[in-house]
Amino acid sequence: MEKEQLAELASQLGHPSGEKGNEIAQMMNETNIGMTKNAISNLNLTVGDSVLELGHGNAGHLEFLFSQFKEIHYTGLEISTLMNQEAQKHNQSLVEFQKATFVLYDGKKLPFSADQFDKLFTVNTLYFWKDPATMFSELSRILKPKAIFSLTFAHKSFMETLPFTPFGFTLYNPNDVMKLVEQSHFKLNHEDLQIETVMTKDGQPVERQFSTFVLENIR
Repeated sequence: MEKEQLAELASQLGHPSGEKGNEIAQMMNETNIGMTKNAISNLNLTVGDSVLELGHGNAGHLEFLFSQFKEIHYTGLEISTLMNQEAQKHNQSLVEFQKATFVLYDGKKLPFSADQFDKLFTVNTLYFWKDPATMFSELSRILKPKAIFSLTFAHKSFMETLPFTPFGFTLYNPNDVMKLVEQSHFKLNHEDLQIETVMTKDGQPVERQFSTFVLENIR
C-alpha cells in the first residue's frame, strides 16, 4: 500500500465515513469481536445497569451484549455520523423498545450529566484520544462512584507491526496505560491479558496480544 492509502485507512479506522466507511466498520466488527466480547464479559453486568460504550462502530456486537444480560440499558457514543446512523439501522428493535440509545458527539466534552452510568466499555479507541487525562476525567465524571470501566486495547508490540499505525495512532503497552490510570480517578481492579489469533488482510494468521483493564471509578 502507498503512504497515502495507509493514511486514508488509518483515518477511516479512527472515524469511518463516506463510501468506504461501512466496509471498514464491518471489517473492524469482525476483527475486534473477540476483544469486544472480552470487554463486555469483564463488566459483571447486573439487573438495571446503565451501560455506556465509547466508540461503538456499527454496533454489530449488541446481540452478544444483550445475550449476556437483557435487563440493562445501553447507550452508544460516537464521533462518526455514519456509524451513528448504521448502528441505529442495525439495532432498530432495541431502539424502538428503548433498550438502546445512540448519541453523536464532537470527541471532546461528553454530553452526559454526572453520575449517569453504572458500567462503561471501550475497545480500540484509546489510540485516538487526543488528551487521555481529560478523557479519563470526563469518563469518571459521568460514571457513578464505584462504577466499572472495561478499557480494552491491543499492545504496542502488536500494533507497531501494522503498516497504518504511524498515521494518527498513539500506541500503548500496559505499563503506559497504567501510568495514565494512576493519574486519574480510577483504580485498577485487575488486568485480563489475552492472546488471540486474527487474520491479516491477506489471509495470514497472526497472534494479537491485548489487555482489558478493569477499572473502578474512585472519584
